[in-house]
Amino acid sequence: MRVPINTKTDGPLHQKIFTVGGSLLPRSTEATPNKATEAKLFEAKLLVDNSLPMSDLDIYKILQNEVPNLPAVYWQTLNNNFPAMNNTCAKFPSLVNLRFNNVYWQTMETSNGSFYLYGAYYDNRTLEEKAPVVRILGMINRLEPQVKTTCQLWFKSYKVPVFATVHEYKYVWRKQWGNPKNGQLQPYLMSCQIPIEYRHLVPESVSLVENPCDMAVINLRVINNVPEHGEKKEFAVCVKGLDYLHADLSVRLVEWLETLHYLGADKIFLYELEVHPNISKVLNYYKQRGLVDVTPITLPAYQPNIKRLLHIYFKMKVLNQWQNELIPYNDCLYKNMHMYKYITLLDIDEVIMPKGDNILWKDLIDNISKKVPKGKNLELASYIFRNVHYFSNPCNDEISNSQFIDIPPYMYMFQHIYRARNYSLPGYAIKSFHNTDRVLTLHNHFPLACIGGACSFYNVVTEDAQLQHYRPPSQEKSQKWCDNYTNFTVLDDAIWRHKDPIIPRVNEALRYLGFFS
Repeated sequence: MRVPINTKTDGPLHQKIFTVGGSLLPRSTEATPNKATEAKLFEAKLLVDNSLPMSDLDIYKILQNEVPNLPAVYWQTLNNNFPAMNNTCAKFPSLVNLRFNNVYWQTMETSNGSFYLYGAYYDNRTLEEKAPVVRILGMINRLEPQVKTTCQLWFKSYKVPVFATVHEYKYVWRKQWGNPKNGQLQPYLMSCQIPIEYRHLVPESVSLVENPCDMAVINLRVINNVPEHGEKKEFAVCVKGLDYLHADLSVRLVEWLETLHYLGADKIFLYELEVHPNISKVLNYYKQRGLVDVTPITLPAYQPNIKRLLHIYFKMKVLNQWQNELIPYNDCLYKNMHMYKYITLLDIDEVIMPKGDNILWKDLIDNISKKVPKGKNLELASYIFRNVHYFSNPCNDEISNSQFIDIPPYMYMFQHIYRARNYSLPGYAIKSFHNTDRVLTLHNHFPLACIGGACSFYNVVTEDAQLQHYRPPSQEKSQKWCDNYTNFTVLDDAIWRHKDPIIPRVNEALRYLGFFS
């Protein structure tokens, strides 16, 4: 039903009265601008975007940067002249005919399950017998996919695709951990060997189809990041999707990023689900400095991507959360396996801390590699570090309330130097440096599969390094829990060796970002 709007001219002519359903609404309480003011407004410059229209190529470059798995630039270079039906019976799919799911995923229905694909990667690591191969990372709602699928490999210099059968479905999980049933999304890494006559070429994109002649509804850019000067850097850190919409951990994040950079992280790769605005401000600052890379990510299929609901979903569906985390972890591995010697998966409350004569991560690797039996270094998949908890609110209130006057109060890790005397059990809550030449699939704590056979580990002794895990204690604070951990605390200030270089860096960043009142 429409509400009639009438006008009256009671009062000054410049102040018309509008009535809505009988109510009087003044148009304005300000005086009419005088001619001098109007003249100034007439000459004023409007603050609008007067940039020249973007070229199609620029638009496609931005699109590809925002959705890295989309071969937008390659598609544009074809000048919309897609290869017609040919004697291979396959046609290059148009971007607008692909089936997208939750922004960053592409989806395909098969006779035995639904595929939700996130990324594709070129893998020519020398230890892989079938190299070079194209790996495809995604989730399938089948525990053991029975469907046969084919990769349509698209090369820049060919108008027809090259076919390669998917020779492996690598399960990126273990059944005994839970959710082992059809209908639940399961993480998989699929592999297609590039035929021998095309091994000298890197595909531009790949389509996955059930039958070779099927019209593809998936087309993923094949990512092949290589160093500019041919040499790998040392360390990259990968961080799962950040879920901190209401928790402002921005200052702690600055301290953590600066600490990791000082210890030896060449770059930190973070994935973002939903974060507080102050965290976004911190991430943008470090992106501009070239020290971090941030990739937005969503959950595939039926899972919620609504703000706040996503957080509730993770709290109530922990196994689903852990399975979803394997996608950014392995995407980070495959984007950076040619760029860095080692990948480590850390949360923002964890630091691998060198001890003894080891100061930085590079010193640590150089020294512990000397302890590895001769000839075993190249075979090692991972260096494993024992976990130990540093508590923000231990059962011991005296320790909880202590503060060190020569350390800024906002330096969370540097203020908390009391840890549990007992390390976590061997193999529990560990973190690792992973050899990018060896690992095939990664779990949060260790590799699930490796190239060339079984994964080999080196357990780093706690005298050389430890994983420092900063976390609150159990909410229950049971007596047994306190007896095992926080009632048996020791002072461990290994991090203080780095306070002189790190604290000024943190202060400089916080000052630049405007966190000081």
